[in-house]
Amino acid sequence: MPVLPVEAYTSQEWYNLEMEHIFGNTWQFAGLIEDVANPGDFVTVQCGSQNIMVVKGKDQRLRAFHNICRHKGTQLLRSAGKAKTAITCPYHAWTYSLQGELQSVPDEEKQFPNLDKKKFCLHKAQVETWRGMVFVHPDPKAEPLHEFLCGFENYISPYHKPEELQELTAFKQEHVIHANWKLVAENYMDVYHLNHLHSKTLFMFNHDKASFGYAGPHYTFVEPVHEKDYEKRINNQPISKIKGVDSTLVYVPMIFPNIGLAESQTNWSTFHIIPLAPNKCKVVLRTKVQPMSTSETIKNIPKFIRSYFGFLQLQKLKDGDPMESYDFVLEDNYACEQQQKALQSKMFSVGASAEVTEAQCRQYQQIIKDFVEGNRHLHKERIVMREFQY
Repeated sequence: MPVLPVEAYTSQEWYNLEMEHIFGNTWQFAGLIEDVANPGDFVTVQCGSQNIMVVKGKDQRLRAFHNICRHKGTQLLRSAGKAKTAITCPYHAWTYSLQGELQSVPDEEKQFPNLDKKKFCLHKAQVETWRGMVFVHPDPKAEPLHEFLCGFENYISPYHKPEELQELTAFKQEHVIHANWKLVAENYMDVYHLNHLHSKTLFMFNHDKASFGYAGPHYTFVEPVHEKDYEKRINNQPISKIKGVDSTLVYVPMIFPNIGLAESQTNWSTFHIIPLAPNKCKVVLRTKVQPMSTSETIKNIPKFIRSYFGFLQLQKLKDGDPMESYDFVLEDNYACEQQQKALQSKMFSVGASAEVTEAQCRQYQQIIKDFVEGNRHLHKERIVMREFQY
């Protein structure tokens, strides 16, 4: 649509191919470094059909393993957690160290008299960190993360240091969207809709001056702001500007296939698209800001109060029409779900595609197609769709 067939957004067969060739064979976002800050902390992430766990050892090292017991394959850890001293299977209590070594087996002498525990260590995966984020790959021999990024770091904010920022846990959002994950990703990249769908919510950004393209398979995007509208907005926010971020340019790229970033003067955030089914996905948004001193917090109390009551008002609106919610995320979610519904219509056909401001969506579809067909090597170069000099 127009590169991919409709079936790529509706069929289980296509979904399975994507799980195998894309999500099971690329670096996947697993969380933020603070999620695994201390020994015994862990997170898990689904990489196609493979569940991977990341554990911090007593030696402060992060290690990644396939989240299956070497006895009968039972999943060892669920979701995320803190302060594990060992990894114990819930089924038969086989126990592993945080380094993945099999330590103990119940009734070992009677039931497994000749067991060589060294042969039953957890299967290793690969883990790396980059800009305060944790990434995993199911293949322990996969290309290093920096090679996969294809120079992507040259097209994001040079000022932000996410590992030095503080997460606003109260701002974390999770949305289950009844649409194929690619529709959500393509909407994230679609520049054509910004002046229309988001005319009431993102008007402070100068979308007509946006620059966008690709670094390998990774989407790059940067745009300036409308100074007066932007300053008015951030001056009313109960958070401080990020130190060292003097530019008003806003960066909104996406690491292939599904982790968007947003970098502005006041915050840095992740937009994680998680496939759940051919017609359903989940989006998790996490936001980090400049840590504030006690005096700065006190100074911002009036803004916190205004923001709180504004939040309550928005919650009332969200219970109604998403297009009148004044929340650009809900606007996008609604648009994606309507597209998914339309794919089931007998009258649906692919319409015209904007020459420039939807070119990046066509390119994304081509990347998906090539990865599924085993031609990922075709996407190593820089592609510019539109570029402005600021």
